[in-house]
Amino acid sequence: MADTGRVAHAMLLYENEGCGALPLALAYIQYLNCPHRHGGDSCGECPSCNKITKLIYQDLHFIFPVNSGSKVSSSAKPTSETYLPMWRELVLKNPYFLENQLYEALGIENKSGNIAVAEAKYILEKLSFTSVEDGYKCVLVWLPEKMNAEAANRLLKVVEEPPEKTVFIFITHAPEKVLQTISSRCQGFRVIPSSKEEVSAALCRNFSFGRDEAGVLSNVSGGSVGAALRDAEETEVYGLYMDMFSDLLRGAKQKDLLSVLETSEQIAALDSREKQKAFCSFAGDCLRKIYMLQQGMESVANMRPSEAEFFGLASKWCGPSFCEKMLGQLDRSAFLIDRNVNAKTVFCDLADRIFLSI
Repeated sequence: MADTGRVAHAMLLYENEGCGALPLALAYIQYLNCPHRHGGDSCGECPSCNKITKLIYQDLHFIFPVNSGSKVSSSAKPTSETYLPMWRELVLKNPYFLENQLYEALGIENKSGNIAVAEAKYILEKLSFTSVEDGYKCVLVWLPEKMNAEAANRLLKVVEEPPEKTVFIFITHAPEKVLQTISSRCQGFRVIPSSKEEVSAALCRNFSFGRDEAGVLSNVSGGSVGAALRDAEETEVYGLYMDMFSDLLRGAKQKDLLSVLETSEQIAALDSREKQKAFCSFAGDCLRKIYMLQQGMESVANMRPSEAEFFGLASKWCGPSFCEKMLGQLDRSAFLIDRNVNAKTVFCDLADRIFLSI
């Protein structure tokens, strides 16, 4: 698109968490603005490239979910601009970060992030000014599914008919949750998960992992560099989630209702809603592994060697429709947690459904 001059004014990039849509978008913006681009890549050395690499390019604006938190003043309603230094620090350290890692970096891990109408007002104001860098003005919206209807309505006209040389890039993990009024005005692209070899190479090249460790992490990453990095950093958390998931299934298989309910209490006792939602995501990935084993596709189940025995047994315990049913229930549980429903009620209900379904 850049080489032919047919630059889409609005794009929607759909990725699984941590699969590289953000670094891809930044590389595209850098390529658009590099006066010395050649061979399908930017030069990486000119002032424009250096500013975009350091995230100080004045015509590049970031919008992402925020909320009030401990790291900013509570005197005014926070916006993305309020948290911009923390966003830059996180992106420069790890552009493959996951949603809960962003909230931790912003100090809002106990709250749900959202994109409110104040963000739309900020963007409209910035786009009304002449380009500072004499290139493309770019607006990168991370997780537009967190945008409320009022903010989306404010942006509709400028997304549909932006000023000259203005580009909107929306990065989503759930395209079905993006407001139709926004997604219908964008050209959609699917950012596919990386191969195990690509994940391993990225870990070695960009994050200084050894080849053996990178190989182990890539095998269980599901094609996500971000997921691999999370697993490397959160071995203890991963083990905790794995213990709780296995206890749920073992208790249900043994028809030990008390054990299942005790495990649901442990999940509800996790100290933030983001961790509770993270468990739902983790359990969904476990169901995927079980389903792959049931289909005889062990090579793409992405199991750790230490997990193989448990998942092998679980694939025999669970009926053919179990994974599909429970995946829907996990999505429902995460949705309810996001809506601030009592966690004990949510996970007690989930545990009861698992108990009755095995």
